[in-house]
Amino acid sequence: MSSVSTPPPDSEEPLESDDAAMGRGLRWSLVIVVILAVLGGGAWMILRPRKIPPTTRITQLTAPTVAERPAAAVPMARFTDITAAAGITFHHFNGATGEKLLPETMGGGVAFLDFDGDGAPDLLCVNGTSWPWNSDGPKTTAALYHNDSKSGEVRFTDVTVGSGLDVPFYGMGVAVGDYDNDGRPDVLLTGVGGARLFHNDGGGKFTEVTATAGVGGDAKDWSTAATWFDMDNDGKLDLFVANYVRWSRELDAEVGYKIDGTHRAYGPPMNFQGAFSRLYHNDGNGHFTDVSERSGIQVRNPATGVPAGKSLGVTAIDLNGDGYLDLVVANDTVQNFVFENLKDGRFREVGGLTGLAFDGAGNTRGAMGIDAARFTPDGKIAVTIGNFANEMTAFYVAKDDPMLFTDDAISWGIGPSSRLLLKFGIFFFDYDLDGRLDVLTSNGHLEEEISKVQASQSYRQPAQLFWNAGDAGLVSVGADRAGTDLFQARVGRGSAFADIDGDGDLDVVMTQIGGPPVLLRNEQATGNHFVRLKLVGRQSNRDAIGAWVHLTAGGKQQWRQVAATRSYLSSSELPVTFGLGSTAKVDSAEILWPGGRRQTLATVPIDHLTVVEEVP
Repeated sequence: MSSVSTPPPDSEEPLESDDAAMGRGLRWSLVIVVILAVLGGGAWMILRPRKIPPTTRITQLTAPTVAERPAAAVPMARFTDITAAAGITFHHFNGATGEKLLPETMGGGVAFLDFDGDGAPDLLCVNGTSWPWNSDGPKTTAALYHNDSKSGEVRFTDVTVGSGLDVPFYGMGVAVGDYDNDGRPDVLLTGVGGARLFHNDGGGKFTEVTATAGVGGDAKDWSTAATWFDMDNDGKLDLFVANYVRWSRELDAEVGYKIDGTHRAYGPPMNFQGAFSRLYHNDGNGHFTDVSERSGIQVRNPATGVPAGKSLGVTAIDLNGDGYLDLVVANDTVQNFVFENLKDGRFREVGGLTGLAFDGAGNTRGAMGIDAARFTPDGKIAVTIGNFANEMTAFYVAKDDPMLFTDDAISWGIGPSSRLLLKFGIFFFDYDLDGRLDVLTSNGHLEEEISKVQASQSYRQPAQLFWNAGDAGLVSVGADRAGTDLFQARVGRGSAFADIDGDGDLDVVMTQIGGPPVLLRNEQATGNHFVRLKLVGRQSNRDAIGAWVHLTAGGKQQWRQVAATRSYLSSSELPVTFGLGSTAKVDSAEILWPGGRRQTLATVPIDHLTVVEEVP
């Protein structure tokens, strides 16, 4: 009999392998996971929140351009170098012996002044001298020249020796003003070691009165620009003296500026601490009181508390028309100052509020010389400042609010043409007597070797003359219209103007570092008429500094202010000049004396100088 047997449960031969079953399950699990992942990913892609791309905003930046203006023909008005022919033999000495000390490249100023009252502008050139540690160096002094011009021949005679101004002094600038109202212009010289005041005794003699007057400042001062002005309208000239930086030979050595990383060079002032300027009130007895601190003209850096100013230029002008002179101070590499006269002996610094502190982008610049005038046909004030190389000349113009300015250098046309050069001396004057104020700048670099590191720069640079073409703006004048003598390359610094030959037009002098000045005779032959007025104050200060003359001729208005200092470290003549163009008659003329008194001139002779005394 046969039988069938069933394997026991623990038999080693199962019906199906467990590994195979598990493998199939794993594969199906993976398939399902993949399918779910794909489905989930697709759903997420469809349902996920979408990021909204940011809107692209494109700001169109365009360089400012000069507005299109009518074409204008620049007049022929040649300036001729008559320095040697006129007897000017002065040669500036900066005391340099190779140490490359900063003051050696910053001076010096020049002044036209009628020191003997004969009606002809004389000439004073400021000089440096040997440093105290160089005992063998020459002891040079300022130079005083008397104007002996006759019959159209310009001639100056050196009268320095015995004048009292022949004192060795490391001079920088000059401010001329009759501080005691005796009818003779006195002289303040600024420089390294403080300022020095010389009283005009008459007869071509000056006496130093620095100590008795109390205006010398500190022996550590490096004074630069200065101006005489009547801050309180009491009829006596007060004195503002600008200081540059806190400087010494030792500090200069520590700064150790190197133009190429190896060789010592003249450097910018950024690594020198600023300095407080000084304000002196005229007490009326030959003595001045230092009111610097309580007057509000000492500005501190709000972050560090150190003096904020590095001042090289100053102009006194009544910006807001309240009858009191304000001060605009040009600062090198820090913001410019505007001191609003509060009429009680105090000033308020409002540079930022007025728009004069910075350029249009809010930057500081290397500001040097400065001038201000009522420039536009409707009498708005313009302030022009000569700035460092690769910075445009500033040309701030007041708007409807007289205390609000914008830099219109580009729109007026002076900006682009001036950018490359390093500008020091600068002033307004009507060189062609057409009734519109023109601009002249004296230029030159600090460092002799600058061209080795900046191919676009040179140590010696030509002056620039800008003719005011009215609606056509300020037009750069070339040698074909003004002659080659004006545009010779020089290490230009101070500059001033005066009618040295009595022909009615304005002649020019420019100084340079380590070289002779250049005296340029204006030989314009336009046939334009002119009016020249010399104002004499009676209740006002005798020089009438701060007075305005408003003249109308041929339906055109003009304004001129009597100012003690202009440009860089320099003083121009005090008489004011109005060009009349072809107009041969003055319609009206009014003088606004310091203090607010108005005086109308019944008749104004043309084509010669007229002396006008203040009528109480």
